[in-house]
Amino acid sequence: MTLNNESLHAQDSPKKFKLAIVQMKVVGGDRAANLAHAREMIDEAAKNNADFILLPEAMDLGWTDPSALTEAQPIPDGETSQLLISLAKKHEVFICSGLIEQDGDKVYNSAIIVNPYGEIILTHRKINELDIGHPYYALGNKLNVCETPFGTIGLLICADATANDHVLTRSLAYMGADVILSPSSWAMPGDHDNKKDPYGSTWENAYIPIAKDFDVWIASSSNVGKMTAGPWKGWKGIGCSLVIDPKGEIAVKGPYGADADTILYTDIQPVPRPAQGTDWPQYFKGDN
Repeated sequence: MTLNNESLHAQDSPKKFKLAIVQMKVVGGDRAANLAHAREMIDEAAKNNADFILLPEAMDLGWTDPSALTEAQPIPDGETSQLLISLAKKHEVFICSGLIEQDGDKVYNSAIIVNPYGEIILTHRKINELDIGHPYYALGNKLNVCETPFGTIGLLICADATANDHVLTRSLAYMGADVILSPSSWAMPGDHDNKKDPYGSTWENAYIPIAKDFDVWIASSSNVGKMTAGPWKGWKGIGCSLVIDPKGEIAVKGPYGADADTILYTDIQPVPRPAQGTDWPQYFKGDN
């Protein structure tokens, strides 16, 4: 991406872009190892000409790892934020990642989007946190979108997408999102057999109706690796990262498994918003 004064602003016709979905191994409580691996995978994605790089939920410490209560760091001054900022600037790419945020006496399960100038243009704190996450994280209370050359980007974290009636995802679509990104941490018990019980229907059912209703892309990157502490100790992060296109079809589905550490790529062409505001009910009555 060649940077200039106009290059980072939304345009009438959003540009096509290459999205890298970083399905990386996350080691609970080991920020140093996770940031080193994130750096490697971001470097690789940039070498493969990614324009936008999406990493998992709680990339730095792992979801519900007890280290959240003592090792969370602030945004933007913490080590995790600063690494993402430096790599976005170095490679002139957009980066979206989950991270554990400390703000005063509270800890949040958060995610940020960093632009190629190293500016954090969107921060989201998870709202629909699972009950087992409540001892670790305070809940967010805001939704927002940001403008980019690739259209309007909305941001969720994992179970935000399963809120009743998919209200959070739908809200981002009403707010004008062309693409919705979701750092995630999908896990199953250690003895789960994916051949007998294939993983993924929960997220397909959460994403596909909204993608079809609003003609939006939805992309989620999930971590892999064994969980060694916290309420899901003994479970395994299993990947299965997912991209749904505006027709509600699966564009990308990542491999399953605790060792399925990989980067997936897809080209995203945002679709112009077919309606807005009170025009949506009439559009829903059509043949979209």
